[in-house]
Amino acid sequence: MTKRYGATTAVDNIDLRVKAGAYCCLLGPSGCGKTSTLRMIAGHESASEGDILIGAVNVTDLPPAKRGTAMMFQSYALFPHLSCLDNVAFSLKMKGVDKATRRAKAMEYLSLVAMEPYAARVPAQLSGGQQQRVALARALVTDPQILLLDEPLSALDPFLRVRMRAELRQMQKRLGIPFVHVTHGQDEALALADLVVVMNKGKIEQAAAPKEVFEKPATEFVARFLGGHNVIATPAGPIAVRADRVALKANGAGDNATRMNAVIRGIEYQGTHYSVALENPINTDLTATVSDATFAASPLAIGDNVAIQWADEDVHALSPAP
Repeated sequence: MTKRYGATTAVDNIDLRVKAGAYCCLLGPSGCGKTSTLRMIAGHESASEGDILIGAVNVTDLPPAKRGTAMMFQSYALFPHLSCLDNVAFSLKMKGVDKATRRAKAMEYLSLVAMEPYAARVPAQLSGGQQQRVALARALVTDPQILLLDEPLSALDPFLRVRMRAELRQMQKRLGIPFVHVTHGQDEALALADLVVVMNKGKIEQAAAPKEVFEKPATEFVARFLGGHNVIATPAGPIAVRADRVALKANGAGDNATRMNAVIRGIEYQGTHYSVALENPINTDLTATVSDATFAASPLAIGDNVAIQWADEDVHALSPAP
């Protein structure tokens, strides 16, 4: 599938299959094509080339209401003058469902997201997390085959974000329908997804299970974007080594296990560990994760020379950048 806006190609000939019942996260930086992909699935954008199939049905030319999809927007887009109950029931009203039936079904879905006690409130009387639950109920009340979510957690504070992603995951498992969720947060994608799709410049760099994407990044971009990896130039090509698999020996006191020497350029305390920024003439952007116990036993300082070590089994070869 391809999407062009004039001379700009936003989505460049991607091919993706999401299994029934899977939680899929489209992950990547701003402008990588993930939201355009989601909007094409929903029918809010037309595909320039290619096809969109839901099951055996080609929905490429169908309007949004005929696709069996529902979309939950980043802003939630709740009607400010309507109660929670009427917000959830609104799409059923547009379909001509009678008042008693639509309100009963709306109340059922408010109950599903633990918002039944707030049915009479308007959105301004709700917290951000409560508004999200109402938006989720409104998306689900039409019994969609697929739920599409456009950065639904970005407006929440960090504590609530963690709580709500757990609720989303539980909801998806309970409903058994595929969720396709756009995010730029690596932690969010790894925590939620069965399938992580990493996009860059309109292309899919890697699509795999979270553990595989993190532990075996396919490309330099995936390794750098997911974080926690060092991309190291070697004569044989680039390799990735996780920052938590890198050991530092102070004062440059290396031994046979030493891979290279570097200078400490920054140290950040992260609670359970220290993140140590390193550089040498060839690799200028290296990071080591040092536990607080190790750091306390052998303190490091900016400007120190250190020897860098890692084990052979912690090296992962990467595809070179195009």
